[in-house]
Amino acid sequence: MDEKTLRTLEFHKILDRLAEYCAFAVSADKARALKPTTDITEARWRQAETREALQLLITHPDLTIGGARDIRPSVELAARGGVLTAAELLDVKYTLIAARNLVRTFERLQNQFPNLYGIVGQIPPSFGLVDAITRTISDRGDILDSASPKLATIRRDLRIAHDRLMSKLQRMVNDPNTTPYLQENIITQRDGRFVLPLRSEFKGRIKSVVHDQSASGATLFVEPIAIVELNNEYRELQLAERDEERRILYELSVQVGDHADEMIRTLEIVAELDLALARAKYAEDTRSTEPVLHPFPVRKGEPPRSFVLPPEKRNPESVIRLYQARHPLLDPKTVVPIDLDLDPQTYVLVITGPNTGGKTVTLKTVGLMALMAQSGLHIPVHSGSEISLFQNIYADIGDEQSIEQSLSTFSSHITNIRRILEQADRRSLVILDELGAGTDPQEGAALARSLLTYLLEHGITTLVTTHHPELKAFAHSVPGAVNASVEFDLET
Repeated sequence: MDEKTLRTLEFHKILDRLAEYCAFAVSADKARALKPTTDITEARWRQAETREALQLLITHPDLTIGGARDIRPSVELAARGGVLTAAELLDVKYTLIAARNLVRTFERLQNQFPNLYGIVGQIPPSFGLVDAITRTISDRGDILDSASPKLATIRRDLRIAHDRLMSKLQRMVNDPNTTPYLQENIITQRDGRFVLPLRSEFKGRIKSVVHDQSASGATLFVEPIAIVELNNEYRELQLAERDEERRILYELSVQVGDHADEMIRTLEIVAELDLALARAKYAEDTRSTEPVLHPFPVRKGEPPRSFVLPPEKRNPESVIRLYQARHPLLDPKTVVPIDLDLDPQTYVLVITGPNTGGKTVTLKTVGLMALMAQSGLHIPVHSGSEISLFQNIYADIGDEQSIEQSLSTFSSHITNIRRILEQADRRSLVILDELGAGTDPQEGAALARSLLTYLLEHGITTLVTTHHPELKAFAHSVPGAVNASVEFDLET
């Protein structure tokens, strides 16, 4: 799909709004990267997913993707041999549980929602990772004693060493021979070792190692010689505990890394389901409906794109029937709906009317309806609306002045229109705003007429707006073209 047209019609703003309905970052990224498809089967499949997701929201309003997280950075780190934290491993676990629950749910609902089950049914198994993480890490993110026999032994010895150390220090704090030298009768820590707060004027009264002093210098934090060995033992056990915890986390991280591809695939599938739900929520909030999509008929012996078609073969048989279509980016309370119904013999529409009458909005509305429909989005129209699946959409709308390229507004329009004419064919939709404007009126009208003639002769579905009366007469007299008009309502 033409990237310039996507920007011109502000399709990215539609995708930004869609992303707001996504439950986590992976699906939001997918929403912003969504592109219109040119394959009729895929487009209809996307529409069917959205339709089923809407029905799912009605029958199962509490269904969500559960606790799925964006674990892409963690999985990629594990795949490179990195060690994940306990919190990161818990995120992996919750994501796998959410995926597993979705599979179980849609196995029960697959007859009602076959297209959504087609998404979820591709989720690979979790390879025992959920159980492995559950046995190792608590829901609070603590590594359990049962994670390994060695860790259980270390922690048992650590508790014993701590109790012995605290008992010894507590006796010293309560010793009447020691208490007068202490700033406070408390036990504290410095650099991972337990110390006592000694008043600086009594330095040397207790045989000890000085580890720190207070900001005022009035207090020294000392480790009595009598507890150095106990502190050493306690600190060694702490380091042993840390090393064993790291080993355990490393082993779990290796398992994650070994199944990185499957886990990324799981994440992508969950995000795909969430995107379908987001499309449904967006459709619900914008009161959108599913359009009927029409492929272009296949013609045998079709001439090259540059050939002028004989009159009997010019009609591309495109379909545009939009009833009460509303521009999706305008305020739904004030937007004016439009009806656009091209009969089977018409494929060029010339729209006229005063400024602020809605000509440009009409063009953008039709363009966005086509882009949204081909992206699997329901569109803000009444039920029964139909539209062709265009292979490409080209739009020339607004002020195209380019200071960097030293192009005037008119020159920029002509440059863009030339590009469009070089690429468009009978399966394209061409949208041209204020055709022939920005130059001498007579020259502009002649240019606009020749451009319309080219588009008609090549059987290209075209919507244009203009102020030139010559184009109105042209559209009235040429087969395949028709006039339409808009007006400005003074009351509203």
